Order: sequence, then structure tokens, then C-alpha cells
Amino acid sequence: MDAINLLLKRVSVPRLQEPAPNAEQLEIMLRAALRAPDHGQLCPYRFLTIQGDSRHALGELFVEGLLTTTPDADSALIEKTRAMPLRAPLLVLVIATLTEQHKVPTDEQMITAGCAAHGILLAAQAQGLGAVWRTGPVAQMPSVNQGLGLQANEHVVAYMYLGTPINALRNPPVVDPAPHVQAWPQ
Repeated sequence: MDAINLLLKRVSVPRLQEPAPNAEQLEIMLRAALRAPDHGQLCPYRFLTIQGDSRHALGELFVEGLLTTTPDADSALIEKTRAMPLRAPLLVLVIATLTEQHKVPTDEQMITAGCAAHGILLAAQAQGLGAVWRTGPVAQMPSVNQGLGLQANEHVVAYMYLGTPINALRNPPVVDPAPHVQAWPQ
């Protein structure tokens, strides 16, 4: 797949199944992530991989976080939350690791971590894999982040769900850039 076609046709693939990306495919995705624009070469990100039974442990961590923030959650919401990590055979968490008091502002470091996540998405699709970037409330739950080993200067940027697409990839709509662009000064 050529680069322009990939950029214009990338889509989220929420319905995923085994097999998970193999070690070589995952390495390519991570190498693509490491090419994110990075002012100051801080590499303000790190990655956690979660697969196999570790996905069940993550589901329990999600439930713990849910019950901390929503103690009256009903059983349907608890089970839905528990099953979230099982939506794909492999999860890669993209974590921003921010350096305070640096010439590169922390918001720029967060953007770099987001670009790293985007690199994973693009490299997954380029290899014929499916990927969907999710965050949601679990990305902001202190008990979940603590259970994942995040430090005070770290933030979850993406729960990247990766696997083999169940369905054929959809064709994304063609979007006209004109409404999103204006010349300055006007």
C-alpha cells in the first residue's frame, strides 16, 4: 500500500479477532511510532503490551476503577467494562511521559505521544491488520493508571486495540478540506 493511499484510506477497525499481530508486525508498528515528530528528541512516550490472560487482569482493573468512580454501577455495566480488553487479541497502551520544566512544553510532548499512537495505527493498516484507538473514562481513572504502573508525569494517550479485522475494511468518506482551511490574514 502506498503512503498517500494509506493516509487517505485509513479507518478504525473496531471488530477484531485472532490472530494478534506477530512479533515482527508489532516491531514494525513500534518502529513507526518512534518516527513521530519529536522536538528535543525527548521520546515522551512509552508502550505497554497486553495480550492473552493479561487482558482479563486488565478487565478486572477496569472494573475496580469503575466501582471507584461509579459505586452504584449495575451488573450490565460491570460486565461490559470487564469485557472491554477482550475486544482484540492485543492491546498496546501508548503512554505520554511528560518532562516538566523543559524547553519543549508538555502540550507539545502530548502531541508527540499522540503522533506515536497514529504511527501505530498507520503501520497496522499498512500490514493488513486492524486497529482502533480508544480511550474513554478508563484512561482517566487514577486507580487504573496506578494499577498499570503510571507515574505522576504519565498519561494514557491511547488504548490501541490490534488484531485481524473480522469484516472487510470500509471505504471512508471523501472529506473536502476547504471548510477546515482559511488564509491569514483574511
